[in-house]
Amino acid sequence: MAGHSKWANIKRQKARVDAKKGQVFARISRAIIVAARQGLPDPEANFQLRSAIEKAKAAGIPNDNIERAIAKGSGQLGADGDQWEDIRYEGYGPGGVAILIEAMTDNRNRTAADLRAAFSKNDGNLGETGCVGWMFDQKGILTISDPLDEEVFLEALVESGAETYELIQEEDEIFAEVCVEVTQLDTVAQALKTQGYTIQEAELRWLAANTVTIEDADRARKLLRLMDTLDELDDVQTVTANFELPEPLLAQVNR
Repeated sequence: MAGHSKWANIKRQKARVDAKKGQVFARISRAIIVAARQGLPDPEANFQLRSAIEKAKAAGIPNDNIERAIAKGSGQLGADGDQWEDIRYEGYGPGGVAILIEAMTDNRNRTAADLRAAFSKNDGNLGETGCVGWMFDQKGILTISDPLDEEVFLEALVESGAETYELIQEEDEIFAEVCVEVTQLDTVAQALKTQGYTIQEAELRWLAANTVTIEDADRARKLLRLMDTLDELDDVQTVTANFELPEPLLAQVNR
């Protein structure tokens, strides 16, 4: 099954590097706070928390910051963790492209205003809840480093209960994205680890049931500008959309 997330693939090909380290730290710290609040503060017993901690360490966040975020979420440092909530927003980009946004905020009015401004400045509009959500399904995605023998890898996936996979090559690196049911993410991850596979990342991702191919360079630029603008907002955790760009067009608009 190709295209576990067209926007995720486009972001990789764009090689966009987020230099705003403080923004990255804040975003991941909020994810740790909410994960600790929604489940046990023990990463061994809380897969969402464990995944957030692994992202934090990969981003270079100090252990003290990680422990402080867990303490906030579990209520050990007061009610700070209770101020944050997960909200999903939906809207349309140029040409009616469907866009789904996951945000983590302590102020709904601020977040909605920021999103509305981002859409309006980039030929899109923020819609009502449910306007495009039906076009997406949430899945668990495991990124596996260098799966080597594909036939052996496929057997391991079948045994572990995975649904589909996609092999991706970037320069000299080959990795696989494995798609699983949300409730099976931890189970499949542990099964593949047991068989010796290295998991780079485990995350929940919204996947579009159908995608729209953009052929016009001007529309492509507007869409990429909107997606980048949304992605850079402090309260936004993830952004996905149901469009894809042919590689020649992507190379053209990135000049």
